[in-house]
Amino acid sequence: MLERHPPDPAAIAAYVSRARSGSCFICALLAGEPGYDREQVVFDDGEHVAFLNGYPTLHGYVLVAPRRHVEHAVRDLTEDEYLRLHAVVYRVARAVEAVVASERTYVLSLGSQQGNAHLHWHIAPLPPGTPYEQQQFYALITEHGVIAWSTALAEELAARLRAALGSPPSR
Repeated sequence: MLERHPPDPAAIAAYVSRARSGSCFICALLAGEPGYDREQVVFDDGEHVAFLNGYPTLHGYVLVAPRRHVEHAVRDLTEDEYLRLHAVVYRVARAVEAVVASERTYVLSLGSQQGNAHLHWHIAPLPPGTPYEQQQFYALITEHGVIAWSTALAEELAARLRAALGSPPSR
């Protein structure tokens, strides 16, 4: 398990600023904008994309989103689109569990109209043996620490996840 370290307050402030006033981070990633080397794409079927969290609190933390910019799970997707997206979430979560040991895998949608508005699901594998008081939302909150993460670590994990998914490398 990779150790968590306290986040740099300046990095948190920059992240919040980018989330609230910058371009959509998912659309920017998909457009190939610079600064997303740690958000390695592990799956892309042309309609959905799955990529590593660039600020992971847990090893193996992946985000899944529609490629099309939508902001509401219920209002912006048809039932068929919603079910196809969840089939991808399930498939990616199974791959994460095949690659990363987990006591439980959290699957949830977060975001806000005030920041990170592009609809996305979080797949976060909780390491076995995590003390109860460090589980659930505590495990997901960046202010409680992030794991040491680099482009090299992201590339290695992405390759393992792509192999588990049967996905070709992207970008």
